[in-house]
Amino acid sequence: MFVKVRNWLQEFRLSLRAKVTLALSAIAVVLLMSSIISVLEYRRMSNYVSDMIADDIRNIHLTQRLVDAVDTYNLQILAVIGDDKLSTLPDFDRMAFLEHCDSLQESFGAGRTIPLADSVIYAYSAYMLASLELEDVLESSFINTRDWYFERLQPLFGRMRGYLDRLGIAMYQELEQNSKEFDSGFFRSIIPSAVAIAVGILLVFLLLFYILAYYVKPIYGMRKALGDYLSFRRQYTFTFDGNDQLADVNNSVLELTEENRQLRRRMHDLKDKKSSSEE
Repeated sequence: MFVKVRNWLQEFRLSLRAKVTLALSAIAVVLLMSSIISVLEYRRMSNYVSDMIADDIRNIHLTQRLVDAVDTYNLQILAVIGDDKLSTLPDFDRMAFLEHCDSLQESFGAGRTIPLADSVIYAYSAYMLASLELEDVLESSFINTRDWYFERLQPLFGRMRGYLDRLGIAMYQELEQNSKEFDSGFFRSIIPSAVAIAVGILLVFLLLFYILAYYVKPIYGMRKALGDYLSFRRQYTFTFDGNDQLADVNNSVLELTEENRQLRRRMHDLKDKKSSSEE
């Protein structure tokens, strides 16, 4: 079986055009596949990180809306306490606030943002529970409204406001981190292209070495041997390993030169015989 395979390999040969075409096609396929992989990887990373960045921006806006809502509500309470003429109690959209908090919790994947969101909700519950005492405090004649605001309500507001600020800072830090991941993802996406370019350059050098060793060098050798034959009547003896059209050309040149040498030898012998017979 091995002998049959070896014989088949010896008989099988590719043409010069097929060898060069096959080598260049291999380089083109490597570069094309690497380009496709790079484009797909870049699109995947770009879509993934872009979605994360969009979620971070949306969460930052939600956090800012929560901050604005509690600031406005707290200022309205302070206005009611500071102005005895105001009889309308401030209103706070609790459902919208909780919906925003739930939306933030659902969008968080992991990390320290979830505990911060939970802390905001707990601080909000304590603050709102204390703010509901406003109506009773205003109607009471023995409770100082300013003392109640600054000693009871304001500390709860400050704690909630602190958690909201820390949540906003965490959102900005996460946005910055995702932006860095986008940059690193871009560099990861071009790695296949860089590898393919390096492989392509290596293949080009290998192809150049192959052409120089198996085609250019034999052609120069054939030229020198043929020049020696024409100029100095030396025997054409140049041979090289190969089984393509160039080897066929060399064998044909070898046969022609040998036939020419035999023809010249015969002509020389005939001249010598003719000269001998004339003498």
